[in-house]
Amino acid sequence: MTTTLIIIGVVVLALLSLGVISSSLRRRDTQGAFGELAGETVKRDRGAVDIDEAAASSTELVSVGADEESSTVAGATGSEVEAVARAERSGELVKAGPATPVAYVPPDPETLGVARRQFLNRGIVAMFGLGLSGFGAACLAFLWPQGASGFGSRINVGRIPDIEDAIKAGSGFFYVPEGRMWVTEYPANAVEKASAGYGFYDQVEQGLTAGVVALFQTCPHLGCRVPECVTSQWFECPCHGSQYNRVGEKKGGPAPRGMDRFPMEVNAANELIVDTGTVIQGPPIGINTTGQEAEGPNCIGAASH
Repeated sequence: MTTTLIIIGVVVLALLSLGVISSSLRRRDTQGAFGELAGETVKRDRGAVDIDEAAASSTELVSVGADEESSTVAGATGSEVEAVARAERSGELVKAGPATPVAYVPPDPETLGVARRQFLNRGIVAMFGLGLSGFGAACLAFLWPQGASGFGSRINVGRIPDIEDAIKAGSGFFYVPEGRMWVTEYPANAVEKASAGYGFYDQVEQGLTAGVVALFQTCPHLGCRVPECVTSQWFECPCHGSQYNRVGEKKGGPAPRGMDRFPMEVNAANELIVDTGTVIQGPPIGINTTGQEAEGPNCIGAASH
C-alpha cells in the first residue's frame, strides 16, 4: 500500500511539473512576441522619396473636387503619405477622393522565424523537462513491483535430482545468479536438529526434507558477497574473515549470525521453488545442526571478534 501511494505521488508530481513548464513556456512566448513587417513592405520603405517627387506623383492621382475631405495615394509608402499631407496643409494640392484599397500582401514566411532568445529559452526549458522526465521514470522503475522473474520473485531452481547433480559438479556448491543464492546439500540426518533449532523451520522444511538449502549470498556482517571454499567445504567471507559451514551456520569471525536464507517449497513436479522476495535471518551463533568441521585448509583465516 505504501509503495502504491509513493508511485501515485511521483506521478502527480511529474504531471504538476509538466504543467508548470508548459505555463512558463507559453508565458515567455506571449511576453516576448513581437510583430514584423512583411518583406514587400520593407522593400517599399527602403527608398526615401523626395517631397517634390512625392507631390508630383501624387498630383496624377488626385481627383479634383473642392468638397472632397481626404486624399490618399494608392500604393504610396509612409514617406510619400507624409509628403502629401504636408503639401495639402500648404495649399499646394487639392484634396483627393478615396483611393482604391491596397491588396493584402501575406507575410514573408522567411521573416516568421524564431528569435535567438526564444530559441535558447525553449531549449533550456525543453532540456529541464527532459531531465525531470528521466528522473521521474527512474523513480517509477525503482519503486515498481518486481516482475515474475529475477531476484525478488519466486524462482524455479529446477528438479531436485538436477540440483543435486549441479551441486556435485560444483564440488559441493551450486550458485544461482538469478536469485543471488547458493544452493547446497542438506544432510537427511540433520533435519530433526533443524526442526528443533531453527525458529524458521516451517518456511524451509520442504527444501531441507528434500535434501537442499538455499542461502543468500551476502555476509550478515557487512553485506560482502561470500564465496565458497572448496578445500574446507565452508563459506568464507574475504572482507572480514567470517566463516560458515556448508549449510550456512556460523563457525567463526565477526558475523552476528549464520548466513541468511530464503523460504523453500517443493512442488508436485519435484521442483524446488525459492522465494527470493523474503529473506530469513540466519540461525543464531552456536547452532550447528550438521556438525560439519573444516574438511581441508581454509581459504581465509578466521578473524577475531
